[in-house]
Amino acid sequence: MIGCGGRGAGNLAAVTANGEQHIVALCDINENNLNAAAAKYTDARKFIDFRQLYAEMKDYDAVVVSIAEHTHALATLPALKAGKHIYCEKPLTHNVRETRIISEAAKKAKVATQMGTQIHAGANYRRVVELIQGGAIGPVTEAHVWVSRAWGLQSPEPAAKFGDILALQERPKEAQTPPAYFHWDLFLGPAPERPFHSAYFPGPKWYRWWDFGSGTMSDLGSHYNDLPFWALKIDAPLSIEAAGPPPHPELAPASMSAHYEYGPRGDMPAVKLSWYQGEMKPQIWKDKNISQWGSGCLFIGSA
Repeated sequence: MIGCGGRGAGNLAAVTANGEQHIVALCDINENNLNAAAAKYTDARKFIDFRQLYAEMKDYDAVVVSIAEHTHALATLPALKAGKHIYCEKPLTHNVRETRIISEAAKKAKVATQMGTQIHAGANYRRVVELIQGGAIGPVTEAHVWVSRAWGLQSPEPAAKFGDILALQERPKEAQTPPAYFHWDLFLGPAPERPFHSAYFPGPKWYRWWDFGSGTMSDLGSHYNDLPFWALKIDAPLSIEAAGPPPHPELAPASMSAHYEYGPRGDMPAVKLSWYQGEMKPQIWKDKNISQWGSGCLFIGSA
């Protein structure tokens, strides 16, 4: 287990729920998380640096990666090269280049792989896919996806409205001392050096910073865009158009929209997929009387 707190703790509980798995190694840069997991799985070896884990551990079958997304690829690739099964939390990597590297390594490894888009395995998504592909609402030409959470670059007023845990417009200038139990240098990993600050840790603060994540879109978009991708059998778009505040070199936007155009697929017509977060929700969100749902996906068919 690489990552033992937050999603890591949830994944650890899930993979051991039936009592048939034996956890042989635990790794976390947060020693509080590491020690809490080690108290439950007393036979497991403890590591702070996953590079040391891979260097010393040989007798294991599979790896679960549940750490910050800018280090997903670095923690996943060694497992694939060693021919080990791998489960990695979403989003799979920090950028497209890393995704291609991991995808190519997975093909060569010929092992079981899975990404942590847990809703994909639920009955609701499978039923929606069945209805859409079965023609329940006829050919679909539009899909709209929106989420209630909007964390990132924004002023204090919308931050309060959307329940953000920070309201920042710039990188903190002052340096703070990291907690004694937290290994800041290992958290940074491949990211450029910067002083520790509580604006990055603890909690899910890091994903709003480009060096560590890609904002709400990669965090929740991984889940909610998954449904139209699956149901409508879409792949690479013909065009993409985005709207939002001026790009910021440090922070992902809290409010934004993105529109993807896809051509026909088999007997399915061309379709437009639109994503909205924060204050960018469109009029259709009100017109279709769906504003009472904080997050969701709307398919528009001809039936």
